[in-house]
Amino acid sequence: MPDNVALFATIILLLPMFYFLLAAPSFLLVKLDVPSVSELLRAMFSGYFLTVAIAGAIGAIAVALTGRLGLAFCIGLIAVFARSSRRWFLQRMDAQIHDRDAGDADAVRRLRRLHWGGMASNAVQLAVVIACIPYVAVAPV
Repeated sequence: MPDNVALFATIILLLPMFYFLLAAPSFLLVKLDVPSVSELLRAMFSGYFLTVAIAGAIGAIAVALTGRLGLAFCIGLIAVFARSSRRWFLQRMDAQIHDRDAGDADAVRRLRRLHWGGMASNAVQLAVVIACIPYVAVAPV
């Protein structure tokens, strides 16, 4: 019988990752030199990383309570990575938005590169979590 708590924690962790996978590419269709667009992109990144960090922390605690400490540690690592990535990405986005507002023409290109990097980071995390589902879904021995 599968470990329902671990599987549920994994699915809850996957939800914001899938949302970001679907929502982030839409910003490739608009110019980031428009202040409201770049602020919306920043807000989406902030919300995504915060949601993954919270879902990961809650999932790690729930899985740890079932006795699967290795899996809880791995889910906790995702939460820690999301928390540190949030700080890193938002600081750099704020700097690029500030540079853009100050007239730096290259800042929009750097902001776009951050956008691509965030999408790539999410894709890698999503692939790792999906690849681990067969190991998560089995009952502990």
